[in-house]
Formats: sequence, C-alpha cells, structure tokens
Amino acid sequence: MPLYGILIKVGLTETLAFVSGFTFGPALGFLAGALIIVISDLFMMPGPWTPFIAAIIGVLGVGGAAIRRIVGKPNVAVLSASAAVLTVLSEFLQNAWFAFSFNIPIAAALATAIPSMVTAIANNIVLLSTVGMKTIELIQKLTTGSSSLREQGVGRT
Repeated sequence: MPLYGILIKVGLTETLAFVSGFTFGPALGFLAGALIIVISDLFMMPGPWTPFIAAIIGVLGVGGAAIRRIVGKPNVAVLSASAAVLTVLSEFLQNAWFAFSFNIPIAAALATAIPSMVTAIANNIVLLSTVGMKTIELIQKLTTGSSSLREQGVGRT
C-alpha cells in the first residue's frame, strides 16, 4: 500500500466531527463532519465519492452526540473506546462504498484497507482522547461561562 494511503488517515477530521456532535448536538455534528469533507474535497479532488464520505463522517458527529447522551461527561477511556468503535464503523462504510462502487468483493476491499484502518484507529484514539477531550472541555467552559461574560460587559460594543 502506498504511504499516502496510510498518512491520509492522520488528521483531525473525525475528531472535529465527534467534538461538534458532542458539544452542539447531532444536527450540527453531522453538518460539521459533512462540511469538513465537502470543503476539503473542493480544495483537493471532489468526485462521486464526496457526498458518501461526507455523510459517513457526518455520522461520526451524530455518534458524538449519542455518546454525550449515553455517558454525559466522558473520560479518556470512554473517548478512546468511542473513537475505536466509530472509526471501525467509518472505515467499514467507506470501504463498503468503495467495493460497491467499483464492483470489488467487500472482503478484498476490507483486507487491503487494514493498514490504513489501523492507522485511522490509532490516530483517532490519540486525538480524541487528548485534543478532543480538551476541546470539549474548552467549548463547554466557554458556552456555560458566556452569560457571565455578557453580564460583565465583555463583548459589547
């Protein structure tokens, strides 16, 4: 497998979608995940896969909202497990789409995707349990503290 296929899995896409869903709800989580892919593809190479991949990453945003509803305040273990499960789901759906679109047996598509799937799982576990956790905490702190800042006159012109 080319190195690009593995390195492309290192990024914040899934983490940002999850965090958006976790902090702002399923609709905004889906929208954030989908728009990350659509806007990214506009700069890279949009194709017939763009809407499907955008929807799949959007589902990760919905997953973030579901985890918040189920768990409430997550810890590192919950975020790590969530990252692993949602990444496997995402990778399975992306490879299933690829197999279906190019008339390839799904088992072959999944087998050739193992190196990039392992990279994606590791990436998302590390990023979601570190950057994701801190981002969730920061957004929650900013959104719950915003009324007190308004009362103090901050942000008024």
